[in-house]
Amino acid sequence: MRMIDLIIKKRNGHTLTQTEFDFVAQGAANGTVPDYQLSAFLMACFLHPLSDAETAMLTKAMAHSGGRLDFSASTQLPKVDKHSTGGVGDGISMALAPLVACAGVAVPMMSGRGLGHTGGTLDKLESIKNFEVRIPAKLIYRQIQKLGVCMFGQTKDLAPADKKLYSLRDATGTVESRPLIVASILSKKYAEGVDSLLMDVKYGSGAFMQKLEDSRKLARALVHTAKLLGLKCRALITYMDQPLGRAIGNANEMRQTVQILKGNKILAPDFYELLLQEATEMLLICGKYKDAQKARALLEAKIESGEAAAKLREMIKWQGGSPRAVDDPENYFQNAKLSQTIKADKNGYVAHIDAKTAGMAGVLLGAGRNTMEDEIDYGAGIWLYKKAGDKVKKGDTIAMLYASDKKRLKDGVTLFKTAVQLSAKRPAPYKIVKEIIK
Repeated sequence: MRMIDLIIKKRNGHTLTQTEFDFVAQGAANGTVPDYQLSAFLMACFLHPLSDAETAMLTKAMAHSGGRLDFSASTQLPKVDKHSTGGVGDGISMALAPLVACAGVAVPMMSGRGLGHTGGTLDKLESIKNFEVRIPAKLIYRQIQKLGVCMFGQTKDLAPADKKLYSLRDATGTVESRPLIVASILSKKYAEGVDSLLMDVKYGSGAFMQKLEDSRKLARALVHTAKLLGLKCRALITYMDQPLGRAIGNANEMRQTVQILKGNKILAPDFYELLLQEATEMLLICGKYKDAQKARALLEAKIESGEAAAKLREMIKWQGGSPRAVDDPENYFQNAKLSQTIKADKNGYVAHIDAKTAGMAGVLLGAGRNTMEDEIDYGAGIWLYKKAGDKVKKGDTIAMLYASDKKRLKDGVTLFKTAVQLSAKRPAPYKIVKEIIK
């Protein structure tokens, strides 16, 4: 089999076979197919989009390009994970994984790092000093067996073809191809060895896809392809035109996570509601519960009893961090040393806080990265004292911004101010969960 023949075949709009996709994926993983041919192949797939069946075959090929996790010897519990397409203030995963594990299911959650205005779960977890996210498979198995939850980064052996093709998509103008997006996301989850998967597909200015219809199409493609692969899957389409919760930045978001799991449900009502809905859906998908109300009631009880916070505390301890992160989050998660308040310049209501602009302000402060080589300041970020719909008087604090560098703070403040809109009338409320795709 020759790569040039597969490029021509796809260029001419023909359907490839599983064997042919396997050849491409192995070539990408092993370096036996040069980048220029992989790039040509990606462009052919962009110009002649993969069918649903082809998308499933490419996903499977990329998942099998390396090792796969197998939890059959570690647990007989249902195994469920969640993936978010990314947003601003979207620290749901850190609370979600331990909460769902409290309900008697296994949650091996593989996550990634942030780039640009969207935050990354691994970066947030690493704001816990010494928290280890690079974990060998044998230790992941052991932690799942003993604790029921483990949050870790993609290992070199899991879907290595995706790493190569993902980097080339960015360099070849093929990022927007929906089938390639679906294959990239699902190949890692398929290799992870879970039975069930919840997708959080966001729309709005802070999302990967800004338009609702584009997010809807992506959600449907993800759910359909996952089912073709034998995974139980559904997707929530969620609002990301404004930041989720009150925290933007890594230590900020971890502190908020701990406070919510310790029962502070009024701290960030939108975050709390999405957390419970996603956790409920995960229990329904994996078959642990059939009744949504009973599942939600159980989850709320796990928070109120302190069991969810205790599970997070155990996970942090297992992965090298200090229990103080849960015992004393207000003092453990320190903000950067420099700060500035953003105040209302008139009476009225907060009409809107643009998610993308707020996220980019966070990057300027040091909370995010523009390239994967950039270092993150874990204490940098934004705390939103007011959100859309809140009434304000002139001089009221809307937000506090934190940075370790004067120029970063100045640049972040200047940009963040443009994200905030005030109005004389209270804006109409918005729904966090727009639709559920099954």
